[in-house]
Amino acid sequence: MRACLTLIILTIGLIGCSKPEVTQEQVIRPIAWTQVKLSNLDQVRRLSGIIQPVEATNLSFQVGGKVDLVKVKLGEAVTRGDILSTLDKRSFVFSQQSSQANLQKAKSALVEAKNEFQRYTELSKQGLVSKSGFDNAQAAFQSATSAVNLAKTQLDISTKDLNDSQLKAPYNGRITKRSIEPSMQITPGQTVFEIEGEDGLEVQIMVPETLIRDLSTGNKMQIHYPAFPELTGDGTVTEIGTRAQTANAFPVTVLIDSSVVGLRAGMTAEVDFTFEGVGRTGYRGQAFRLPLSAIGAGSGQSSYVFVYDEKTQTISRRTIQTENVIDNQVMISSGLKVGEIIATAGVSFLRDGQNVRLLDKHVKQFN
Repeated sequence: MRACLTLIILTIGLIGCSKPEVTQEQVIRPIAWTQVKLSNLDQVRRLSGIIQPVEATNLSFQVGGKVDLVKVKLGEAVTRGDILSTLDKRSFVFSQQSSQANLQKAKSALVEAKNEFQRYTELSKQGLVSKSGFDNAQAAFQSATSAVNLAKTQLDISTKDLNDSQLKAPYNGRITKRSIEPSMQITPGQTVFEIEGEDGLEVQIMVPETLIRDLSTGNKMQIHYPAFPELTGDGTVTEIGTRAQTANAFPVTVLIDSSVVGLRAGMTAEVDFTFEGVGRTGYRGQAFRLPLSAIGAGSGQSSYVFVYDEKTQTISRRTIQTENVIDNQVMISSGLKVGEIIATAGVSFLRDGQNVRLLDKHVKQFN
């Protein structure tokens, strides 16, 4: 009886220690994805330049002298014809008066020489004077005429010098530099003001030789302003240099088409130069654009992606031809079709024929 009881206890213990069978369910992995579409194989190079006024010049007096008056301040707006500064006029007035007196004296001498020449002309017709006397009278008349012309020229010069003792604005604009003060002694041609016109602003850029062949006047550009990060503007190429300067770069001028409040000459601008790209295989035309995370490295130089099949809800590995990498986007010339769905993350953890589901793009994922 005791032996039977022991056997029953052992049997119950063995039954209690046995493990039940566990059925593993297949986990369908969600994948980040994108639907491919064609885009241009354009490339963008952003180059920095300096903003300059379209119309700007240095102003100087054409005559020298002592500064009498300065009528404008730095940054002041001026209108064409406004008097900016004047020189002490006394020496110019004296010179003009002296020229006027010399002209009157030359005119009086001319009248006397003319009368003498006319008298000798009549006497010569009558044979009452010698030929030498007539020649002398004629020469005196011609000399007096030349003296009057010279005196007129000197009067014009002195009058111009008097007018040039006033410096006027050549066009509407704003004074951007002033290097003159009253009582300062200046020389002809010495820069005393810089003026910036109101015809707009432009960007001066040095473009490398590898890009200059793709540019032509009239090309439209997009301009960014570091001083105003939230603003962008449009520009037009107006000038292209024909000779390289620093580091084999060519000077290019881009006119700023859209006005930006607060933009000033001397600020930095960044211009986007867009040109037709050429793939590393020589491919030109439209291409598929995918993020770097969607591309897997195959054997040799090959690359691949995983394409999603909506019917079977599986992915298949497909070899593609890559061309360029632009802004962390890979340009692909072959191996894909428009509208196909591509896995864009975790490519190294995927396998050919794997069952997957598309991740809802409206759901944020947190690592």
